[in-house]
Amino acid sequence: MAVPGFCKVRDGDEGGHIRFRITRTAMHAPEQVQTAAELADRLGRSAQWIVERTGVAERRVSERSMAEMGAIVGREVLGDERPDLIVNASLTPIQLIPDSSIFVQHELGMQGVPSFSVHATCLSFLVGLHTVGALVASGAYRKVLLVSAEQGSVCRDFDEPESAALIGDGAAAALIEPCADGEDTGFLGYAMRTWPEGSDLAELRGCGTAHHPNDPATVPQDNLFRMRGPRLWRLALKHVDEMLDECFGQAGMARDDVDVVIPHQASGPMVEMFQKYGFSDHKVVKIVGSYGNCIAASLPMTLAHAQATGRIQRGQTALLFGTGAGLSIGAAVLKF
Repeated sequence: MAVPGFCKVRDGDEGGHIRFRITRTAMHAPEQVQTAAELADRLGRSAQWIVERTGVAERRVSERSMAEMGAIVGREVLGDERPDLIVNASLTPIQLIPDSSIFVQHELGMQGVPSFSVHATCLSFLVGLHTVGALVASGAYRKVLLVSAEQGSVCRDFDEPESAALIGDGAAAALIEPCADGEDTGFLGYAMRTWPEGSDLAELRGCGTAHHPNDPATVPQDNLFRMRGPRLWRLALKHVDEMLDECFGQAGMARDDVDVVIPHQASGPMVEMFQKYGFSDHKVVKIVGSYGNCIAASLPMTLAHAQATGRIQRGQTALLFGTGAGLSIGAAVLKF
């Protein structure tokens, strides 16, 4: 039975189009700026090498935890409203147990609201939005706070210059609600696939049973982020076209029909690649040069930045696209 006031998956929609509304977005960039020049000596590379290799001229480094940053953006999108669900879509945890969504909720000063996390590394926000959108469309929830907050700077391995030069800290949030009567917003197409052959190409090996802290064979570097960038890049590029075809096929659109491209800010070269796949460069929102790769927070930060600067407006369509450790690739056509 349909619940009054709720949108549902439209009958007959190929690929299960999901109707929901992103009511508000917000992003937080920590105050401390770390430039390529300031990082160069620690990495044993020049500032020019950092910028040319990664596209990151500067990033933010947070003294606040991911929960504190998540609460900052959460309060901004909620205002005086109270959600009926809080979903944390982040990689960097406060601790293994309890789930980090609990700490975000604690910082918000809320009690009794259900909360959980969606963990898909850099794709966590996109997967979280798909999950939350489906829950809202089904009528299970009416007002969901979706938060991505990352303090990845503490996990940098400065003996790996390329990956360490990429990572920055930041947070973003979105308030997800049912679309209004007559409104046709939400996902028009969504595709995600995973290739486990890439499981060793981007790793933070510690904190689990394979490299437990009490195991004498565990070394400090197991608790730092490692990435084999060139191999990861080659594996991802093999699958980009098929993912885009699947997503746009569901949406019934051509690639150039979207108004804006909002990618995970993996690196400067990765953001620049969209021209090769049929997207005009002026449509691609690029913030990686100023904020670095903020892991799962980078895609919603880009979305919030695009909304705040007028790059995307109500009724327009956007391609959300990203990659995550695994290797996973996700794409969605969103009607905003």
